[in-house]
Amino acid sequence: MRNNRNDQDRHLIQRRGIYHYKRRVPAIVSDMDARSPHVRTSLKTSDLALARSKRDALEAADDQLWASMIADEPRAAAQARYKAAVKRVEAMGFSYRSTEEMLVSRDMRDTLSRIEAVMEERTPASTSMAVLGVTKAPSVTLTEAFKVYTDEIVHDELRGKSESQKQSWKKVKQRAVNNFVEIVSDKAISEITRADALKLYNHWLNRIAPKKGRPTHKPTSGNRDLGNLRGLYESYHKHQGIEIKQNPFDGLGFAEKTKRSRPPIPTEWIKTKLLAGDGLTGLNTEARGVLLAMIETGARPSELCNLQKTEIFLKAEVPYIRIEPREDHDNPREIKTESSVRSVPLVGVALAVFQAHPNGFPRYVNKENSLTTAINKYLRESELLPTDKHTFYSLRHSFEDRMKEGGLDEELRRGLMGHTIQRPKYGSGGALAWQRDELNKIALPFDAAIVLHAQTRRPTRRPTGEETPPPPQAT
Repeated sequence: MRNNRNDQDRHLIQRRGIYHYKRRVPAIVSDMDARSPHVRTSLKTSDLALARSKRDALEAADDQLWASMIADEPRAAAQARYKAAVKRVEAMGFSYRSTEEMLVSRDMRDTLSRIEAVMEERTPASTSMAVLGVTKAPSVTLTEAFKVYTDEIVHDELRGKSESQKQSWKKVKQRAVNNFVEIVSDKAISEITRADALKLYNHWLNRIAPKKGRPTHKPTSGNRDLGNLRGLYESYHKHQGIEIKQNPFDGLGFAEKTKRSRPPIPTEWIKTKLLAGDGLTGLNTEARGVLLAMIETGARPSELCNLQKTEIFLKAEVPYIRIEPREDHDNPREIKTESSVRSVPLVGVALAVFQAHPNGFPRYVNKENSLTTAINKYLRESELLPTDKHTFYSLRHSFEDRMKEGGLDEELRRGLMGHTIQRPKYGSGGALAWQRDELNKIALPFDAAIVLHAQTRRPTRRPTGEETPPPPQAT
């Protein structure tokens, strides 16, 4: 049987990072071997070199067993020999270490244990070579190591993310690998040197702090690449049980200045430009709904557009939305931090929005990036932002400022924003009725027609979103 990637990896399959020996029983002995049609045994290792060695021993044992069956040798003797061979394989419970590593470590107990194991009668030569470190560990390129990283090492961490969250997470880390391959090469991860890491560092240095001309990138971009490769290098070797003396990416990074937050949109601008008139009628109703709901909830765009019907409570004594991670196997969703789990009472235009959209915003589920891009584009083209420094997200900062200016309790403000509260959490942060009453103090007046109002004018520039016929004029 030779249907694996290559002859070297014959009869090897991998399940959840662990190698298994799988081999078809020959048809000529299928009636005599109770394991037919396939032999399958866990090799109890994620180390490819050790898996190959164990495979060799099991393969030799099966060959001998089947030959005995064909020769009509007494079955009891053949089975006894086979069981002895399997026990020798199970005894090879060593992690792979090269001869050089054994010499450097000077762990004589480990070395003697290996020698004693391979001196057992009938131990295949290939097994002995692997146990003693003579067989070299297979070379794994950086891109191959990255696949192991995503498929095995952090697979459980990605389980709670939605598909779009997984793609966003992987995209940034994949970029670091792609940049390294382009600048250096797709080297074996074990052969990456400090000089290689410095090539990537200098690549970013020339873009972040060029000797001539203006910077084209911020320090954050370079730090992400270097940090992601540093983490990949460390995690991969740890996963493989390989001790590293020094991570080639250690200590490389760029100083970042204090990040300036987006400026809030002035309250008067929100009242006159967004909550009155027909400035937003060029947006499709779901995009407009998310924007308007953000004004009175301060929730993140990703939190709003991914709300489901079961997280919108309009019939409660105090209508509210519940922001929390979703563990649904078919539609999981992770939220930013543990402190982001919260209930937000609905007041003002936010209540009107969810009354109009009781099932949420299905058009933008798992499409928060598309939503944000579309709204920002529309607001800029329609001149609905005070300055170039303002964005759609500035509405979240406006909500926080309005709570502060309205004299709302600091802990309440932090809770509603989903920020960390610097003390042990007690209770539920105040009854929803009290929270609603506090939010009503800062709720802004709005034209009810804007919630469902379709396009009634053609903006001066091309709008984002579909156009729909206007409904009857709201009173």
